[in-house]
Amino acid sequence: MKTILLCSDLDRTLIPNGAEDESPPARPLLARLAAHPQLRLVYVSGRDKNLVREAIADFDLPDPEFVIGDVGTTLYHIEGSKWHMNQGWQREIGLDWHGHGHDDITKLLVDMDGIDLELQAPEKQNRYKVSYYTDPSIDSGTIRQQVSDLLDDHDIATHIIWSRDDAEDTGLLDILPRRANKLQAIRFLMADKAFEESNTVFAGDSGNDLDVLVSGLQAILVNNAAEDVRQTAIHRLAEAGHNDRLYLAKGGFRGMNGNYAAGVLEGLAHFFPETADWISPETDNGMTIEC
Repeated sequence: MKTILLCSDLDRTLIPNGAEDESPPARPLLARLAAHPQLRLVYVSGRDKNLVREAIADFDLPDPEFVIGDVGTTLYHIEGSKWHMNQGWQREIGLDWHGHGHDDITKLLVDMDGIDLELQAPEKQNRYKVSYYTDPSIDSGTIRQQVSDLLDDHDIATHIIWSRDDAEDTGLLDILPRRANKLQAIRFLMADKAFEESNTVFAGDSGNDLDVLVSGLQAILVNNAAEDVRQTAIHRLAEAGHNDRLYLAKGGFRGMNGNYAAGVLEGLAHFFPETADWISPETDNGMTIEC
């Protein structure tokens, strides 16, 4: 019997921390699904290890078997309370930096002309992730190009992400090895654990999930996703001839609205119909989960 590898983003995908309402049965049904012996659960997140742990506890999420964290720079295998770093993935992304690490990058960027960079807290950093605060009004294209050019001169191949934190009124700059992203980390895990594309699915909601959503892997876009992300994904997959690889959750599955975990369950049942039976209503300890 085939085993399914379910890879899912956390914030606003499994975690109901967006503006839309969550269907109350969704997360209990997700926990039932995760307990099935033919499913392997992977959380794919920009969060670091501690923040992923907090999310699992705060939102009563099922424990995963693997976590891809820190914007794709870490890969963990979870066994009980122990998180084991996959050193093979560290070696893989380290090839882009040719022996350089976090401290080497910060030394090179200490005198960036005309740009103020403030290192984020230590828990936001690791050997292959350098994270700064910037002026929120800075031209993102300019800063990405300047950092890239400087590091290219030192044979350091980078993937640079700039975003704005409106709540804190600050810019966020992440510098990563070029191959360190969600898609490549998922593909590495698939190869490492011998999962075929036909048995793998990814679920996401936002622009930082687009690379995976349009990669040709089977993918789910939850119903609460932003409309621009939806349209971009549809357009790019149509150009590639892979329309059938993306499922757009719309609600209605088990009476749920398709937002967050409900959308993940809906999409999973589309690609793998047998999973609908795995979460059939059952009574546990006198309590019934309504679907």
